[in-house]
Formats: sequence, C-alpha cells, structure tokens
Amino acid sequence: MEITTDMVKSLREETNAGVMDCKKALEEANGDLTTAISFLREKGIANVAKKADRATNEGIVESYIHNNSKVGAMVELACETDFVARMEEFKELAHNIAMQIAAMNPQYLDDSEIEEKSNTNDELLLMKQAFIKDSSKNISDLVTDLASKVGENIKIRRFSRFELGN
Repeated sequence: MEITTDMVKSLREETNAGVMDCKKALEEANGDLTTAISFLREKGIANVAKKADRATNEGIVESYIHNNSKVGAMVELACETDFVARMEEFKELAHNIAMQIAAMNPQYLDDSEIEEKSNTNDELLLMKQAFIKDSSKNISDLVTDLASKVGENIKIRRFSRFELGN
C-alpha cells in the first residue's frame, strides 16, 4: 500500500511522533492507522524503558485546588533537564496529574509501595488509575507518552492530597 503524506500527517497529529517514525509505522502497519499508533506506542515504551535509570534532578511541583476550595493536591513531577521542565506539555501533565489526585484520591504511586500486592485494588495506585479526562489511558500511559515525545526520563516522585475535614 502506498503511504500518502495525508496519512503521515494524520498519524503525526494523533501521536506527535516524528515524520519518519510515522512513515515507518504506517509502512509496518500496511497503512492501518490504529496499528501504526500501537506500533509507535510500543516503540515509545521501549525507548522510555531504556532511559528509566537516568537521573531526574529537574522538574516542577504543581498544585490543584478544586473550585469548592475543600479539596487540593500537590505533585512533584521530575525530569532530566530544566528545558523539559519548562515545556507547556510538561506543565500540563503535572497539572492533569494533580487534578487526578484531587479527584480520585490514590493512596500509593504504584505497587512498589505496597507490601501485600495480591489484594491491592488498582484504583488505589495512581499510575494504574484511568485518566479522568480520557478513560482509555491510565496515568502511566500519560507519563510514558510525554517521556517518549521529549526523549527524557519522567517520574512522579511524590504526591499529596488534602481534603477539608479529613
């Protein structure tokens, strides 16, 4: 199947991947957009896994206060460079995670913080929670997607949720 520029453009708009990566993914998927997106996601996850040991000494602390002023959250989102920490996409991710924490009240970051993993509900784990704005993705997917896009290790270091009266 011939890969057109419109197909590459469409995939690029959907995934924010590079032009050549989009073209290669479409070739691998014989022009199927859904398969190409999956291919790019798997490639991104593999690239992110390679960078997981890199130091994350930069980042931001983001807060979110719900409009009733009775629930709030703070999150520390870390990355490798100050350049990435200042990006709008990074700031937006931090804000969305803080909003997620305020709305869904996770108890743990991931299952590494829990001693008895067999009885753990995924809704208690921030990284496994379905994203409140798009339930087809979880928080881990959001972090991985941005890490793949910027080419850096991104981690949620810690978070806290506050609720009036609790």
